Amino acid sequence: MTSLLCLGFGYCASRFVEMHGTQFERLFATSRSGASRGDSIETLRIGSPELEAAAGAADVLLVSAPPGEAGDPFLGPLGDAIAAGRKGALIYLSTIGVYGDSGGAFIDETAPLNATSPRGRRRIAAEAGWQQLGQRAGRPVTVLRLGGIYGAGRNALADIADGDARCIVREGQMFNRIHVDDIAGAILAAVHGFEGTVNVVDDEPAEACAPVRFAAKLLGVEPPPAVPYDEAAPLMSAMARSFWADNRRVRNTRLKQELGVQLRYPTYREGLAALFDAGEGRPLNL
Repeated sequence: MTSLLCLGFGYCASRFVEMHGTQFERLFATSRSGASRGDSIETLRIGSPELEAAAGAADVLLVSAPPGEAGDPFLGPLGDAIAAGRKGALIYLSTIGVYGDSGGAFIDETAPLNATSPRGRRRIAAEAGWQQLGQRAGRPVTVLRLGGIYGAGRNALADIADGDARCIVREGQMFNRIHVDDIAGAILAAVHGFEGTVNVVDDEPAEACAPVRFAAKLLGVEPPPAVPYDEAAPLMSAMARSFWADNRRVRNTRLKQELGVQLRYPTYREGLAALFDAGEGRPLNL
């Protein structure tokens, strides 16, 4: 492995590079403005000839940019260059939202893709597009379907400290989570050429309030009062309500047994405890 091209460079891709970037001799990442991504990363402006050349030359592609209303932002512009390029891994970061609602039942990667929201349907189309491109290019495609992401700067501890934490309750509603460092571990495993789709979630689906209450306990404060979903929903954004529209428990057996990932944080408790030990949610002088 000599080069990695990140199509999109948000929370997950940047954490992967921070943790595992030394696995590669050269690192490339996209930018809309051309602004630098860091001393070790070569920034490529979206739409530039340099990006098209890099798409054909990169050994590994990590695609994390979400599709918009017009579809995937990179498949059309870069598809031919990728198809004619190297044969290393193509890794696409998707979401468990493609499954839609299972009524709270456990599901795995064999479940039908029943997303009904426009955002979910766009994800299904993008997954299929990258898989088709992989077949055309003769390179392995790993689709990593991510649960709710948390990690440094994005967690219940920080929400409590900022006064943004809420404890919304709804009978039987479950959510699936994953620490960003475990996402980075799944990406690293996929770099070696795994073919297929993998759910990237931790071992324990849990209610929305569970991590908030645990974070409050770590911080030694009272958790926010419980608010029934029916009372909270009218004040939510459309996107926030969409997360509550689907209720499912997602299995991660393939992640551990086939991709070979050993989770650093098997549940939100280990993840939040580690973040607490690192100072999340507390003044720096405490």
